[in-house]
Amino acid sequence: MELTSVVKFLENRTILVTGATGFLAKIFVEKILRVQPNVKKLYLLLRAKDNKAALQRFNTEAVAKDLFKLLREKYGANLNTFISEKATIIAGDITCEKLGVKDPNLVEEMWREVDVIVNIAATTNFDERYDVALDLNTFGAIFVLDFAKKCSKLKVLLHVSTAFVSGEKAGLILETPYNLGETLNGTSGLDIDTENKVMEETLKQLKAEGSSEQSITSAMKELGLERARKYGWPNTYVFTKAMGEMLLGNLKEDIPLVILRPTIITSTFQEPFPGWVEGIRTIDSLAVGYGKGRLTCFLGDPKAVIDVIPADMVVNAMIVSMMAHANERGSQIIYQVGSSVSNPIDFISLQDYGLRYFRANPWINKDGKPVIVGKVTVLSTMDSFHRYMALHYLLPLKVLEIVNTTLCQYFQGKCLELHRKINFVMRLIDLYGPYLFFKGIFDDMNTEKLRREAKEAGIEIDVFNFDPKSINWEDYFMNTHVPGVVKYVFK
Repeated sequence: MELTSVVKFLENRTILVTGATGFLAKIFVEKILRVQPNVKKLYLLLRAKDNKAALQRFNTEAVAKDLFKLLREKYGANLNTFISEKATIIAGDITCEKLGVKDPNLVEEMWREVDVIVNIAATTNFDERYDVALDLNTFGAIFVLDFAKKCSKLKVLLHVSTAFVSGEKAGLILETPYNLGETLNGTSGLDIDTENKVMEETLKQLKAEGSSEQSITSAMKELGLERARKYGWPNTYVFTKAMGEMLLGNLKEDIPLVILRPTIITSTFQEPFPGWVEGIRTIDSLAVGYGKGRLTCFLGDPKAVIDVIPADMVVNAMIVSMMAHANERGSQIIYQVGSSVSNPIDFISLQDYGLRYFRANPWINKDGKPVIVGKVTVLSTMDSFHRYMALHYLLPLKVLEIVNTTLCQYFQGKCLELHRKINFVMRLIDLYGPYLFFKGIFDDMNTEKLRREAKEAGIEIDVFNFDPKSINWEDYFMNTHVPGVVKYVFK
């Protein structure tokens, strides 16, 4: 590992970023443009029908956002000119050869010029179709690797994964790779080519039977969960990400490979300003539901550590790690970026912050009245959850069904609506249940070593802070994160 100035490393670099309109990718791009305007070129790959549509999408979904306000303040009316000089927006698809780039001259140009590839493109949907998740999270990573092998100047490939490839492991989860065919439950026989064949044959059969698109989607979602759980992973997302890691480690040859595994990503801590967030993530949906008065109970262990990390710290770790491992031919290093070892926060603290915030800043409902929140009933076991559901939902549904039958289906609409609500809740518990009682702690020894050596080398740790020990969680959630989420919901 050779550490130099990160800002200096970025100067005159050419960087390819996949999934360029994703949450992390936009923060990454903004950071590079802001701290090193002398970056040579950013090739930004995203899905669109052509390059014109890609540019329009990037301008709408990235440049027009508040995230770019510091750059707008700096460059004013010249911002679009600056970005057009530094960034080439490309329509592409990581599920295709040559990343779906249609212009052969542009492909050749990238193979000649690219120094760093940052692969962020993925589907993060726990309940994704198996074919979609395999294409993006597993085989998409290999198309990116194949592209990287053709880049004559490549110094490092950075692949963003997730810490939850560990599944439901308890205890200290190390920053170690998963070997090809390795499973979490010891079941033998995991073969990625076989998984692809199973997916293709199932899809072919469904189409041959004339299944509707809705039926095919449902069946492919169920297939993903079934295959994941067969080998010990709780959902399709983390299973396909784990297989992507396996293939990268097995096929990288002499490519310097950095795999970065963030935990639960939250709003920005400092940069470009505190509290920027986009999209409602798992813990955010709970906060919004609670603030609106819709969340009266929650299933989970009150003492469980919730491993969260602000998005800008993830991006800073990405940038420092790609500098640190540039030109280390054939190397592979894994960084878990989280807080559960160095600055843990438990569920009961999050609950307390939410209660205090929404009591001081109540949500205003559509009638213009403040929503008064109270303490949430925490169900600490699956048995208590099933009892709660039986008493508050299943029993009323049974009574309603009897009345509905007596009154000639008068309440049929309400019966169906309650059925849907119950099925929705049970599906969420099925998907997220494994994390509600999660007992794992993510080791970040490699990440801590990188932080320590960066500090000792005197690089710009104030500009590229990724130390969770610097976070006061109470201040962050009360004054930064929850206000940021509320602001996003009201947009």
